[in-house]
Amino acid sequence: MSATPQTSAPALSPPAIAAMKGGAPIVCLTAYDAPTARIVDAHCDLALVGDSLGMVVHGMDSTLGVTLEMMILHGRAVRRGLRRACMVVDMPFGTYEESPAQAFRNAARIMAETGAAAVKLEGGVEMAETIRFLTSRSIPVMAHVGLTPQAVNVFGGYKVQGRGDARARVMADAQAVAGAGAFSVVLEKTPQGLSDEVTAAVPIPTIGIGASAGCDGQILVTEDMLGLFNDFRPKFVKRQAELGAEADRAVAAYAEEVRARSFPGPEHVFADQLKGAAK
Repeated sequence: MSATPQTSAPALSPPAIAAMKGGAPIVCLTAYDAPTARIVDAHCDLALVGDSLGMVVHGMDSTLGVTLEMMILHGRAVRRGLRRACMVVDMPFGTYEESPAQAFRNAARIMAETGAAAVKLEGGVEMAETIRFLTSRSIPVMAHVGLTPQAVNVFGGYKVQGRGDARARVMADAQAVAGAGAFSVVLEKTPQGLSDEVTAAVPIPTIGIGASAGCDGQILVTEDMLGLFNDFRPKFVKRQAELGAEADRAVAAYAEEVRARSFPGPEHVFADQLKGAAK
């Protein structure tokens, strides 16, 4: 008996993403649940279960309160909705900074309990040892430099990183994580010229968010891009839809129909069983 034919493309692995350096742009979006994951999977190369879920889904003021358990819960849901996209899960604040051993324990748990292909962690030169420790122990790592939201209190807000004297720091961070074995690196809120220089200087794909069209790929928070998350609107977000406004219109229409008793209508209810009718 012949093997069952492959009916869909195989899931993209971290090495496959790394091999896209300098080629067709890598398309990335966030996902926090299975329905969104299915949509992202149909069009994207990489799905990130980002700790931004703390703000977007749970209404937090920052990502700092996100727990490992929250990331694992959402990671499991996203995994069920993916077939092809490479799944990466953020390591939340406080789960990897203490030591490489701490990072390994928590990264291994994320991968074992969610089925993720890789983890993402924030930091540059200071995290190179940890990235090297993880990658040498079979845990692929996506790095994240520039504006790192978990360090928002150190930066004094969500400010552009890499201007003036900080330019050399961002370059050094990107080169350090690439040298430590990261398969890709997110560049967040870094000037366009610097982003292009980093992309040319490192051998791994750069994934821009508020960086440059010249990066090897792009990522946005899906809810920002769809117009579902309206608490703030970063300059680097281009909205492809205004689903938040459409959802508000739909809920208002539903509420009006319920109060007017026009919903449910005859087509939405079930008739009584007629006497003598067949069951």
